[in-house]
Amino acid sequence: MLVTIQAQPYPYVVPDSSKLALVIMDMQRDFLDPGGFGDALGHDVSRLRTIVPTVQRLQQAFRQQGLTIFQTVEGHRPNLADCPPAKLQRGRRDLTIGDRGPMGRMLVLGEPGSAIIPELAPLPQETVITKPGKGAFYNTHLGFLLQTYDISHLILAGVTTEVCVQTTMRDANDRGYECLLVDDATESYVPEFKQATLAMVRAQGGTVGWTATADQVLAGLGASPLSTTTS
Repeated sequence: MLVTIQAQPYPYVVPDSSKLALVIMDMQRDFLDPGGFGDALGHDVSRLRTIVPTVQRLQQAFRQQGLTIFQTVEGHRPNLADCPPAKLQRGRRDLTIGDRGPMGRMLVLGEPGSAIIPELAPLPQETVITKPGKGAFYNTHLGFLLQTYDISHLILAGVTTEVCVQTTMRDANDRGYECLLVDDATESYVPEFKQATLAMVRAQGGTVGWTATADQVLAGLGASPLSTTTS
């Protein structure tokens, strides 16, 4: 099925919906809940929570139509062997990567803080990509899976807009994927950073890709209005 989404800077066209995937970035407790890594960095994590209902709508629509969904989680092995020293040195406060906080060791896989929030919990058949870096391609099998599923177009949502989402989008663009960032399904701790990222994505005729609202994406998919669920 041909998909046309009214987007900026011009319509986003997918020749066949089977080639489309939704990538939900890092909607994990360490970034969205009090006591996690984002909180330890001094951020207001409640800002990121505002997009949860919108991401739910996208997730539900993709599930309803049997389309591919990936989620990502940023985290490291318990011994931090996959966390370069340069990353450990960034944003250091009282607590940092690997330190124990209210939700276990921060940004360590398997700890409570690394879990995707219950509202967006993946189904058993949906793929979760664990990543040690900001981008979803670095040291992961995402590229292999996209080729295996014959995916050419990516719809991106999640957090944070200017870091993990943008890094993944730029990397995907360099790899030949056509990417659209859902502007009301992504968020930053710093509002100006989100707006600057959206502007950069669609600048110069869409150097990095497209932006659109969730309603525009759902309309392009021919999806019926869907109510959100909470857990």
